[in-house]
Amino acid sequence: MNSPQRGGDGIGDGRQGADAPARRHDYNLPLLAIFLVHCLLFQMLTAVTRLTTSYRAIELDLSYVWYGVISSGYALLPIFLAMPVGRFMSAGASGASREAQVIWTGAALALAANAGLWLYPANAPALLAFSVIAGVGHLCLMAGHQMLILRVAGPNSRESVFGWYMVVLSIGQMIGPGIVGYVAGDARLPPTQPLFAIALALSLAVMAGALLIRPARVSGGGAKAVAPMGAMDVLRLPGLKTVIIASIITVTSMDILMIYMPLMGIERGFDARIVGIALMLRSFGSIGARLFYEPLLNTAGRGGLSLWTMLLAAAGFVLLATPGPAWLVYASSILIGFGSGLAVTVCLSNVVALAPPQGRAVALTLRLSGNRLGQFVLPAAASLLAASTGAAGVFALVAAALAASGWSLRRIEIGKPGA
Repeated sequence: MNSPQRGGDGIGDGRQGADAPARRHDYNLPLLAIFLVHCLLFQMLTAVTRLTTSYRAIELDLSYVWYGVISSGYALLPIFLAMPVGRFMSAGASGASREAQVIWTGAALALAANAGLWLYPANAPALLAFSVIAGVGHLCLMAGHQMLILRVAGPNSRESVFGWYMVVLSIGQMIGPGIVGYVAGDARLPPTQPLFAIALALSLAVMAGALLIRPARVSGGGAKAVAPMGAMDVLRLPGLKTVIIASIITVTSMDILMIYMPLMGIERGFDARIVGIALMLRSFGSIGARLFYEPLLNTAGRGGLSLWTMLLAAAGFVLLATPGPAWLVYASSILIGFGSGLAVTVCLSNVVALAPPQGRAVALTLRLSGNRLGQFVLPAAASLLAASTGAAGVFALVAAALAASGWSLRRIEIGKPGA
């Protein structure tokens, strides 16, 4: 792969190039602070909304099929909308990315969905409809945030900001289940209406924070905008399809965990607090791993770090599929968090490293579109499997998919000079 395809940002192999100046602090501090706080609130909101929706489906005594359909509905429209969102962010007449407008749209949709879930929580069609709306909002916020990183960070500090971004996501994913567990207390099924009210309050905070993110200013000089790459051109970049598939498997595995942990708790007689603690420990494991992301990347390289972290996450899912006491669930959650936390981070960074600047928005939204396809197909398929095997069979399937995807990465060398 030619060096221009790595975007000229010095992040090709995860190591500081000899000719790259070791300049620090090439990021926008005020925007960085707003960005990280907004990501934290958004992840708290996502965790509370998704867990509460799952518990509400159980509370309504819906079938396994309805359970899977509602979960898959979250990813339905984003499958088709991710690419238009990417093109919208890339296609400003001046060449400026329009991630701020996408973030505003996502926050508004999240607010509408959580208002609907709070007002109309008592039937399956409403849960499905508002899950679909929440899923589109989630797509817009994720796509906007990931493109905003390129405004927050200059080339020399981008890997650091990727690490901080993923740490903040893990903290939000830890606090959200903690809120659910605290409200639930010792109950196997938490009271869903107060949790939907908390989700609505969080969505208001996310909306307020979104309005603080302003569109990029376009510098003068009359420079022509570079036309964005098409999806097929982006997919032809060496290694990118393999990385996107790995991202789909890894991100979908985290979605499956969030969806099916409440069901596992019911099946094994655990109360909601144990499920909340397990999900918090998973996030705690991700935080611990991501704090060391940059040095681990420098040591293992992109391909090696991708492979071993996905295998670690697969081992954690195997343990989770094994019936046992609460401490085994906690241990497997930490292992999943450690492996998946690094795997998701390096997959995201790999996409940016492999795509040139004019293809990054499209590459990132291809990744998101693939993620949503996985989040739609796998929960629906898992619901059919769960009907006969319970949650354990679903977790075993996820473990196999993670191991296979991680093993496929051994065939490529991501971002090596001359690759």
